[in-house]
Amino acid sequence: MNRAYTLYGALGSGSVPVEATLLLLGQPYTVIEAPTWEGAAEQAKVVDVNPLKQIPTLVTPDGETITESAAILIWLADRHPEAGLAPAVDSPLRAQFMRWMVFVPAAIYSLFWVRDDPSRLVGPDAAQQAAVKAATAERIAECWAVMEGQVSPGRYLLGDALTVLDLYVAVVSRWGPRRERFYAVAPRMGEVVRRVDADPRLAAFWEARFPFVEGWESRGATG
Repeated sequence: MNRAYTLYGALGSGSVPVEATLLLLGQPYTVIEAPTWEGAAEQAKVVDVNPLKQIPTLVTPDGETITESAAILIWLADRHPEAGLAPAVDSPLRAQFMRWMVFVPAAIYSLFWVRDDPSRLVGPDAAQQAAVKAATAERIAECWAVMEGQVSPGRYLLGDALTVLDLYVAVVSRWGPRRERFYAVAPRMGEVVRRVDADPRLAAFWEARFPFVEGWESRGATG
């Protein structure tokens, strides 16, 4: 019997594509709910395994800690090559897989540290915070548009096989400025993430971990 992974995460967060990957891999795992943005008590759950007090953080069955969502996803896919959730190292698709797996957190995901609390950079001024939110929304849309112009999707972003890149983009594209904007700037990728949304293997998972509530494409899961 496989020993279990331990994942520090939260509903609708960057841990969701990691959870989806573990599910598709058939790996046993336990989630420790730790929405660290809610304050010191939640951050305290994570600090012993991740000094940055951030999720997702994965502890492997061997006791190794892995942080950074892209690193976790790549490692899991490579650890279980039989599932085909990443191109093999010698595949002609590997370079673009690595390119976009790094692009998503570097260009897009990282901006949510700013968006979640603009006062970190501009202080308490409400007008400046609003300006930061607006500017980062535009930057995220611009980055999705750049990716749209550089990929050649088939059924999925890298062709006909689902990879962790598809799971990653399907989740991150649900955050601000929300899916409606994503569909507008990245229509071909929009078709891919809709396909991931509708994957029957993930139906119960989405309902539990990032439900498609009314108006989610414009508001997200929490409005």
